[in-house]
Amino acid sequence: MTTTMTTTTMTTTTTTASAGLHHVTAISGPARRNVDFYTRVLGLRLVKKTVNFDDPGTYHLYYGDAGGAPGTILTFFPWEHVAPGRVGVGQTEETAFRVPAGSIGYWTHRLVAAGIAFEAPAKVFGETVLPFRDPDGMRLALVGVAGAEAEPAWGGADVPAEHAVRGFHGVTLMLREAAPTARVLTEVFGFAETGREGSLTRYQGSAGLGASVTLREVGDFLPGRSGGGSVHHVAFRAVDDAAQEAMAERAGALGLQVTEQRDRNYFRSVYFREPGGVLFEIATDAPGFAADEPAEALGEALKLPAFLEPHRAEIERVLPALA
Repeated sequence: MTTTMTTTTMTTTTTTASAGLHHVTAISGPARRNVDFYTRVLGLRLVKKTVNFDDPGTYHLYYGDAGGAPGTILTFFPWEHVAPGRVGVGQTEETAFRVPAGSIGYWTHRLVAAGIAFEAPAKVFGETVLPFRDPDGMRLALVGVAGAEAEPAWGGADVPAEHAVRGFHGVTLMLREAAPTARVLTEVFGFAETGREGSLTRYQGSAGLGASVTLREVGDFLPGRSGGGSVHHVAFRAVDDAAQEAMAERAGALGLQVTEQRDRNYFRSVYFREPGGVLFEIATDAPGFAADEPAEALGEALKLPAFLEPHRAEIERVLPALA
């Protein structure tokens, strides 16, 4: 699906529409606990160990599949003594991963064995969903997807490949009213509405991974509060700079304030806050996480952008040990 714009019409096409999520970035407590949970319990690969470019005394940790493909990446800013956040209006309520439909039983037993609290599996839009929380209270879910067993899986953890997480299923956003955000999803990113259940409305992109965004309309509920266990922003994919620019222009046409492009080493980003209050990013697929280290060694060494390399010794001194 691509998008061609003229002075009078907009037609959606694959070159300038977003296929789905690129990554989700959240806030956590202690870095070592975060690494242990996401690599050992969930079996994700640590694909990049770097720092918050705006706060280099803080890690920026990226988890994903074997190569860190767009649509699989969950990232964290871990702060040792962060105050807990609160899920509410204007925030991501839940971040969901896709697993094979037949693996929900395996994951239920795995969460029990790991002492992770979870809710009873339930059907949502025809798929079995297993909700749970990470050690900081971040709301997560595993969604059983028919046919996911045929998709590539990271086999380097102690989760058997046949049950492994395949990447994102999508995110659920909690909003006072859904319509303004829905307009962004459809007119900026080219998503389409695919279903409604109670207060939920689902929108889909064309990607195999991270193609689902669900809006929960809650009216005058409590506003969210940033902190441990909360999502900082949701990033959508752009195949290249031109696609990113086209999406940014459409967001601007809706009256949204879009930042200048920022180089994040592994992708290039622009940001805007959508009408419901959630911070959105548009991130390019290129250059990817193998830009500064071999694919087989992803996540092993601390990687810094060039402007921080002169400060490496000081940065390494203040960062906590991860093992």
